[in-house]
Amino acid sequence: MMKKLKVKPLLKETYLQMIKNSLGSKSFRNVYAIVNNKKTDITKNGDSSCALFVSSILVIFKLIKEMHVTVNGTIKDMRENGWQEIKKPKEGCILVWKEKETGEKHKHIGFYIGDNKAISNSSKRGYPTKHNWAKYDNRAVEFIFWNPKL
Repeated sequence: MMKKLKVKPLLKETYLQMIKNSLGSKSFRNVYAIVNNKKTDITKNGDSSCALFVSSILVIFKLIKEMHVTVNGTIKDMRENGWQEIKKPKEGCILVWKEKETGEKHKHIGFYIGDNKAISNSSKRGYPTKHNWAKYDNRAVEFIFWNPKL
């Protein structure tokens, strides 16, 4: 007679490992859409993929409803699904950096992984990289979000 295994998945640990394992992945690089009757990579080959990266992982863990290609869309979905603003980062929280001062105006989003480090999609490289959490591309953190399910 075989003994039945009792398995309890560890959400936070698995979530954090998936984020760390994403370093260097080109999986979040491209989203195609028809724009003015022409097929277009709306994430510009990874240049604008930060929201896709974050929202894809959050969808996998059922922490938001759908994938997004904009930071504002991701934040809206997060708020609707129990994410709350906090003051200090915790391992696994979501960081939102302020809009760029020059050029195209857009925010940046990524994950805090502890030890003063974050992982977010690099617009220069087109894939997730590890960097200091407090600043990204000379931008300060504007919001820190946490989900109590973690």
